Amino acid sequence: MNVLELQHLKKHYATHKAVDDISFTIPKGSIFGLLGPNGAGKTTLLRMITGIFYPDDGEIIFDGKKFDPHKDIHHIGYMPEERGLYKKMKVGEQVMYLAQLKGLGKQDAQTKIDHWFAKFEIASWVNKKVEELSKGMQQKVQFISTIMHQPKLLILDEPFSGLDPINSQLIQDEIFEMARNGTTIIFSTHRMEQVEEICDHIVLVNKGRKVLDGSVKEIKQNFKQHLFRIALDEQPNPAQMATWHFTIVQQHEKAYTVKLNEASKTNDILSHFIHHGIQVNYFEEILPTINEVFISQVKNAEA
Repeated sequence: MNVLELQHLKKHYATHKAVDDISFTIPKGSIFGLLGPNGAGKTTLLRMITGIFYPDDGEIIFDGKKFDPHKDIHHIGYMPEERGLYKKMKVGEQVMYLAQLKGLGKQDAQTKIDHWFAKFEIASWVNKKVEELSKGMQQKVQFISTIMHQPKLLILDEPFSGLDPINSQLIQDEIFEMARNGTTIIFSTHRMEQVEEICDHIVLVNKGRKVLDGSVKEIKQNFKQHLFRIALDEQPNPAQMATWHFTIVQQHEKAYTVKLNEASKTNDILSHFIHHGIQVNYFEEILPTINEVFISQVKNAEA
């Protein structure tokens, strides 16, 4: 089941097409990466999904029905890149206020505040003003405020900004746990290594248009260049190397990076060494990183 479906969304500002006929679906319980360079249209998309903006054309389907911002917003959690906390307000009072805005009763909200503040080790900061907190501590408070009402759809825009590795792992573990429990997560970031580590699916947008979408595994397979790393027990002689089914891209002693010839298959590499009695100590296909795919596709779209 898809929690969110975007159907031919368009949003224009004067002559600028911020979002130009974008469609994609997000399955329930998935962690979905929304990627694109600055000015690609990501923020406009997120603001339409959260009901801040209305599309000029197209339709948003939320949980099987046409999106109604007034009703459905209570099932969505949105953590923007720019912090939306009131700096002069005490931390505990602020989280309570935001929880009640999302429909939680005071007693239920207090129970959840106690739970999350203890889990994130910030209980001692409950009576501190937001402006007294470090950037990382503010990020933890904002994350708690975003998930307090257990949203069906959670939108996280650069959620690890300002966090040290330990607290980044804490947030990441919660993201995985929420996805396992059925929450659908849209994850927007410029850090491609986090996308590979966290996301199931991604969509890449550029200049208001969708460039590609699919599962992370499928995209890496689709853009592979048939490169392999090989480490051998001995260095082959020139006569043996002349009959290889691949081209050497890089060599360091008995370790090689090779590109498989167009008419050959992966098994041809291993069978070649077996035939010549050469021991293969290490063999790995090199798949492109999401960062490499991102750069190549944005450049191609701009060419």
